[in-house]
Amino acid sequence: MYMKKIITLLVLLVSTVAFAQQYNTKKGAVASGYDVVSYFSNEAKKGKKEFSTTYDGAKFRFSSQENLEMFKENPTQYIPQYGGYCAYAIGKTGEKVAINPKTFEIRDNKLYLFYNSWGTNTLDLWLKEGAEDLQKQADINWPKINR
Repeated sequence: MYMKKIITLLVLLVSTVAFAQQYNTKKGAVASGYDVVSYFSNEAKKGKKEFSTTYDGAKFRFSSQENLEMFKENPTQYIPQYGGYCAYAIGKTGEKVAINPKTFEIRDNKLYLFYNSWGTNTLDLWLKEGAEDLQKQADINWPKINR
């Protein structure tokens, strides 16, 4: 009987971990510590440690108490697509690539983040190569690599 309970708990633990969303938490928080709510006002604002929360096992930081409260009211509205990894890379190659938190796009009321360094701005490539097709491919690729 004791062994049966242990096995049940292990199965529950493994299934929870298997289906958990993975987040890009470089610099200790999603979006490199930038305020995911601020993007929806077309601004990339750095979050502050005093305005932070944990959601779905990941830390999020905000530039103000107001933005923190907005996130808490509806977190799924503000979470970046593909766990905050580069949307272009997810769509183009199916790889998790770090982002530059100042390079973003709001498309269909969803946040997409992009790599932008060493002369490569993947937001520009995303738009130039066809954002709609890359987004569709990223939607296919993400469940395969979200482990």
